[in-house]
Amino acid sequence: MKNILIVEDEPGMRMGLKDNLEFEGFSVDYAEDGSAGLQKIRANSYDLVLLDVMLPEISGFEICKTIRKEGIKTPVILLTAKGEEIDKVLGLELGADDYVTKPFSLRELLARIKAVIRRGEQTGNDTLKEEIVTIGKLDINFTTYNSKEKGNDIQMSYKEFEVLHYLWKRKNETVSRDDLLHDIWGHDVYITTRTIDNFILKLRQKIETDSKHPKIILTVHGIGYKMII
Repeated sequence: MKNILIVEDEPGMRMGLKDNLEFEGFSVDYAEDGSAGLQKIRANSYDLVLLDVMLPEISGFEICKTIRKEGIKTPVILLTAKGEEIDKVLGLELGADDYVTKPFSLRELLARIKAVIRRGEQTGNDTLKEEIVTIGKLDINFTTYNSKEKGNDIQMSYKEFEVLHYLWKRKNETVSRDDLLHDIWGHDVYITTRTIDNFILKLRQKIETDSKHPKIILTVHGIGYKMII
């Protein structure tokens, strides 16, 4: 039985989600504010967290940023009443796996929950086989999601690791922006290819000796990117 944590301060929404998810066969825990939610994520092993963005004490964005910095890889779906693209991009860059805008249908949410859990299981099976690899200036451990430069820790978001890992597994092959969007974020996340370009820019700044003249992650104009190793 999959175990889901709901972090939501609005009582009706919280209990409605809890009742419906339990009816669907999930084990459900919940927290009423950001501080309690962060403590529960740190103390327990969940298969997925449904995380409201606008929370008392600590926002959902800040929780997501904090747990990814601490190496907690639990999949996260953000819940918010906001629909602007900038908010979606921010949440995903901070390490969220998906983003659902209120109001949403239970059917839509269930589909996203199952897709994110499935992707997390597939990623976990893949990364267990990995060892430390050197990509440019960084030594990367894709099992623990740690990165170091000359022994010093380098902070990277969960999604930065995922994009880098995807390119590394397909090194010396051209990867399209659409492939990255589909395979890492899935069909149902309403983001644009500009998000991918932003991630590539940040990765180049961390792994390339000269990010303005990259030699590892190359742009294939009109298509996507290629990692040269």
